[in-house]
Amino acid sequence: MNIIIRDSAVTDLPAITEIYQHAVLHGNASFEVDPPDISEMSRRREGILAGGYPYLVAERAGRVVGYAYAGAYRPRQAYRFTVENSIYVAPDQQGAGVGRTLLPSLISCLEQSGFRLIVAVIGDSANAASITLHARCGFTHAGVLPAVGWKHGRWLDSVLMTLPLGAGATTAPV
Repeated sequence: MNIIIRDSAVTDLPAITEIYQHAVLHGNASFEVDPPDISEMSRRREGILAGGYPYLVAERAGRVVGYAYAGAYRPRQAYRFTVENSIYVAPDQQGAGVGRTLLPSLISCLEQSGFRLIVAVIGDSANAASITLHARCGFTHAGVLPAVGWKHGRWLDSVLMTLPLGAGATTAPV
């Protein structure tokens, strides 16, 4: 079945919230331990959009099955051409091509917006699916922050991967 990638809408928030709540409660991609409610997810989405960043959803058969967005990597002005991406897929759709469709669309949006670098901060060195997805989309390994989070009774690493966009660091930004 085809996957449609589109800008998120307010009406997508229940599905986005459900996907993220599952990731928080059962996974290690997010280092949050208490899942946010729909009003908090709405506030976060509005902040991303207000900053001029993309917030996309993947839809299959009329159902939101994943989402991805990017936001400021850090708040200081010198980082303004660098973004951090996030991507989450519904548990029953993992491994079904949602991420492989969603992440390239996000990358394209960011490149068209003039950003120069994406930083992926991947929760847990054992998160092979996310590491592989990012690598297949051109990200390279930039480092590991060992044992920076404690969740589900164990220490978790953060894997850092980067992807230059457009001219990357070869020219000054416009």
